[in-house]
Amino acid sequence: MTTVADAVATNVDLSPAEAEAYARLRAICRELGSTLVAFSAGVDSTLLLKVCVDELGDRAIAATAVSESYPSHELQQAKRLARDIGVRLVLVETHELADENYASNPTNRCFYCKQELFTTIFPVATEEGLATVVYGANMDDTGDYRPGMQAAKAMGARAPLLEAGLGKLEIRAISRHLGLETWDKPAFACLSSRIPYGERVTPEKLAQIDQAEMALYEAGFRQVRVRHHGELARIEVPPSDLPKFFSDGINVLIASRLKAIGFRHVTLDLQGYRSGSLNEGLSAAIASAGTPGLSARRVLPVVNVS
Repeated sequence: MTTVADAVATNVDLSPAEAEAYARLRAICRELGSTLVAFSAGVDSTLLLKVCVDELGDRAIAATAVSESYPSHELQQAKRLARDIGVRLVLVETHELADENYASNPTNRCFYCKQELFTTIFPVATEEGLATVVYGANMDDTGDYRPGMQAAKAMGARAPLLEAGLGKLEIRAISRHLGLETWDKPAFACLSSRIPYGERVTPEKLAQIDQAEMALYEAGFRQVRVRHHGELARIEVPPSDLPKFFSDGINVLIASRLKAIGFRHVTLDLQGYRSGSLNEGLSAAIASAGTPGLSARRVLPVVNVS
């Protein structure tokens, strides 16, 4: 991955359209007055956090939700990025698995995840005297099935990247311009997204997925998904990386590592990685389902501040 120093050294200029988009984003973030940024360490929320800090200073704080569904290596990167950006990071525990609506893994599982997230962090914003809560949704998120965005909207969270009309290409370009190491970071999603809809989400499955994907990262792969199908692990990597499995004994190494953590069969998806592959086959009726009602939820405590 490109480091901050490498990205800064490239001194990549923005196109006129990208510069206008960046100016819109800065104006929107400045208008927030003060904000709590839902920060996952992904490409989108890292740019959003950087711009909010640039425009608002210490009136911007980052909040990262910690649970079984959040990859362990992402938590470490979130802590480091917050230090690099110079922002206070609040870690909060979320307990989405305690919600049967989430654990049963319906097609709108992400709604209940975001409901838990914002139910948890809105009180943090209130305690800190911050006027708004923002998250990293962008224009590209409007083209797929995203029930989590329904929950965010219902609870009053704002999406400055979306409001500014930024898609992933503009986000990566502006991130590179600003010297953010995440400018070329592959997309990632919560670990529960690796489990087919209708199959129960459990801490044990999530731990297996986390360990399996870490084995692939350690083998040199950058964009990975390990889809959990019971005793079978289905590995997705970009098509250009498929040949790598059959050199230097990588296939034997990965199969051995994944079997050691509980999978009986280890397979490689010949179609390669594609975002939202478990959304394939969702009917239009499901995708257009209405927003569930927001349930009364217990406010959860802040567990760590760094």
